[in-house]
Amino acid sequence: MDIVKVIPCLDIKDGRVVKGVKFVNLKDARDPVEAARAYCKEGADELVFLDIFATVQDRKTRLEWVKKVCDVVTVPFAVGGGIGSVEDMQELFKIGVNKVSINTAAVKNPDLIKQAARKFGKEKIVVAIDGKKNPKSSKSPRLEVVIKSGTEGTGLDIVKWSKQVEKLGAGEILLTSKDADGTKKGYDLEMTKACAEAVSIPVTASGGAGKLEHLYEAVAIGKASAVLCASVFHFGEISIPEAKKYLKERGIPVRI
Repeated sequence: MDIVKVIPCLDIKDGRVVKGVKFVNLKDARDPVEAARAYCKEGADELVFLDIFATVQDRKTRLEWVKKVCDVVTVPFAVGGGIGSVEDMQELFKIGVNKVSINTAAVKNPDLIKQAARKFGKEKIVVAIDGKKNPKSSKSPRLEVVIKSGTEGTGLDIVKWSKQVEKLGAGEILLTSKDADGTKKGYDLEMTKACAEAVSIPVTASGGAGKLEHLYEAVAIGKASAVLCASVFHFGEISIPEAKKYLKERGIPVRI
């Protein structure tokens, strides 16, 4: 097994880190620059910054917010939200971002994945997939891709879409369960495992971490290559060193 990454996520609204439940009821959590600096010091393997209202508000990523965080991060730094073109990506790479994460834009224009991977290299391109679970009686796929911060269904099956984005050149997948997000009841293991087993690129589990066991389950059962957390880190319920120590003691290779 490769080294499993522990990744804090900064969901940004109005220049502040926020956290909600199932993508709504957002609460202020902390200052992004202060958070980024602290997480790097604690041993985060990477950092993810998501401008969560950019697509909903039909605007581009706020570069001034990203730049402030870029100036303090010492680990690989991925940015998502409002990225709709190769030119948008170029702007972010210019200011020091290591990877870009595309979600709605990838669904609307899958060829963007191919163009971006060809221009920048697949290791710089993350496709974020937000998913929800539908009842078996539904006409939609059981595991369905949602876009625009979870406000719009697509009719796309997560497993099929995961395979397609890999084929188009994505270097990794960031998979978030809308149903589990912020609940602290654990990652959606069915969704994570289905996605991770369908592709050979790394899949990061996101949405639902509430205790240390959840991180272990995401890797051991869900087959995730990385675990992404927000609430538990932002509100001091779990520290990054604590998470890594727990995983290491259970045989999961982590970078201490």
